Amino acid sequence: MKTFLDLIEDVQKPGLCHHCGGCVTFCTSINYGALELGPSGMPQFGEKDKCIECGLCYSICPEVNELEDETRKKVSWEPPIGKVIETTTARAIDSNIRKNATDGGVVTAILLHLFNAGRIDGAIVTQQTGPFSRQPHLATTKDDILLSAGFYFDTSHGINHFSSDYSTYSPSVQEFRPMIEKGLTRIALVGTPCQIRAVRKIETLGIVPSDSIKFCLGLFCSGNFLFSEAEKAKLEEIGKFKIDDLKKINVKDEFIVHLKNGKIITIPLNKLDFMKRYACRFCKDYSSEYADISFGGIGAKEGWTTVITRSPLGRAVFADAKGKTIEVSSPTSGFEENASKTLEKVKKASSLKLKNAEDNRKKMDKKKK
Repeated sequence: MKTFLDLIEDVQKPGLCHHCGGCVTFCTSINYGALELGPSGMPQFGEKDKCIECGLCYSICPEVNELEDETRKKVSWEPPIGKVIETTTARAIDSNIRKNATDGGVVTAILLHLFNAGRIDGAIVTQQTGPFSRQPHLATTKDDILLSAGFYFDTSHGINHFSSDYSTYSPSVQEFRPMIEKGLTRIALVGTPCQIRAVRKIETLGIVPSDSIKFCLGLFCSGNFLFSEAEKAKLEEIGKFKIDDLKKINVKDEFIVHLKNGKIITIPLNKLDFMKRYACRFCKDYSSEYADISFGGIGAKEGWTTVITRSPLGRAVFADAKGKTIEVSSPTSGFEENASKTLEKVKKASSLKLKNAEDNRKKMDKKKK
């Protein structure tokens, strides 16, 4: 079995590390403590002498194909985009949640439902720390959960430096350690496809702290974006706006910029590859195929969220939240007739991300030769 030294060579040096924190989380949770996250967010040796070379850090890496068959079997994965029980659109009933949400606020509403029903003790979410950055957060109160909603650009926030860049990516899996230290055993995880994938691999192996994660809520993801000064300048040039005028962004089948004056600018995603984190160019999962429920904006009208229930647990949670914290689009909205079209849009976006990842991998392999 490969060791962390192999992981450095196979994943970190080519720039494929997703910064999910899964390898560090596992290593610290079982008290080996050989690994830590470095200043740039990359895993590194903390105390090398503690490494027992078990290779499990390598196995749970979302970029590595080990355990893929076993993990797919565990989540009942089906081609082409994973298990799909139901596709619909929904939004939070509370207008205050919708006001701050990126789409319809369904993720926040479901977390509040689980919390109110006593099904969870907390949730691993992200909170905004600056105009262009978010950080992982273990939310243990309703207010904490509400603060995680949406992605707004508010220059009054303190800025969290991430190397020389600001990033929309947050390494949420690293919040497992505080979860264990607080003795919390019923947690919902909100994460990107790579983060959900790492957690499912941990579950497949049956290792700590997989038994504490009761619900996996996955986000559609076409890639996470970096905002260095050079990238912000280029974005301003492409979109013909000023960064200081930004109110919020949203990513559906296009990059949607909301300005403070109410103007909305849309930019094709293929024009923004220069802003994506390098590792995201090799990720094959768009719709969080291993989640209990997946959420995104593609296929939904403004103010609503596309929801894919994937597991019996996810379907039960979503059904129980209806009429309490979320509302589903009505027959008069015509969505029932268009649900299949929405699912096709998700499949198309998934297929495109898969193709791009495979093409980028081939180009990288060719450069190695």
